[in-house]
Amino acid sequence: MIPVEEIQEKLEALAQLPTAALGDEARAVVDALLDALEAGRVRAAEPGPEAWRVNEWVKQGILLAFRAGAVAAFEPAGPLSFVDKETLPPRRFAARDGVRIVPGGTAVRRGAFLASGVVVMPPAYVNAGAHVGEGSMVDSHALVGSCAQVGRRVHLSAGAMLGGVLEPIGALPVIVEDEALIGGNCGVYEGAVVGRRAVLGAGVILTGGVTVYDLVKKTTYRRGPSGPLRIPEGAVVVPGSRKLLDPFAERFGLSLHCPVIVKYRDDKTDASAALESALR
Repeated sequence: MIPVEEIQEKLEALAQLPTAALGDEARAVVDALLDALEAGRVRAAEPGPEAWRVNEWVKQGILLAFRAGAVAAFEPAGPLSFVDKETLPPRRFAARDGVRIVPGGTAVRRGAFLASGVVVMPPAYVNAGAHVGEGSMVDSHALVGSCAQVGRRVHLSAGAMLGGVLEPIGALPVIVEDEALIGGNCGVYEGAVVGRRAVLGAGVILTGGVTVYDLVKKTTYRRGPSGPLRIPEGAVVVPGSRKLLDPFAERFGLSLHCPVIVKYRDDKTDASAALESALR
């Protein structure tokens, strides 16, 4: 097992080479990085004392995996076949991993970490560099994008999308902290952070440019120079709309979608969210 510090040093040196100069050494180091990601030894981003920190060298290494690998056909899995970069094939799991990959068309890409107790319902997709914590559920038609960080006991409901943020390497990926509930057909993109135990109601969309309105605390949240859009811990967010004051918009009754925090999580909300535990 190559020490993490050595992997980082070699990746940073290899990343400076042109693609044509990448050979067996690059593939070996890329494999070591992907092994470390899958084992949870390294992460694309990790929580710090005050904020999440991006490990740029990890994202740089994943990009190197694309450059170092040739396009190849993979062995069929039942009726399915894949043609992709040979360095990033679909992952295979064993019963000892403690991860349930329910049959039906799910793919987990090389370099993704799924902790023990994770359940993935079909069809779903987990991309390279993603990290899914213990006891979380990735439901049908859900996406965990490249480098997205999902905490423990999180529920990603059917059709939920966590966007991938691989480039630029310094950009914060999408973060969903412990015990959050992401409702059906939600979308979390552009490095937005969903705080611990927050609930996103079905259809909520969070992007770097959206403003979130907090009816409880009478304030707003949005991305700024000091950091990403962050949904506060325990917030319950639902889709809302904001009236446009432009005369043309008023004439036609137009409004813009906006997420609205209508309450903070309480015993009643917890009881509703606990249904997933019973269903397991």
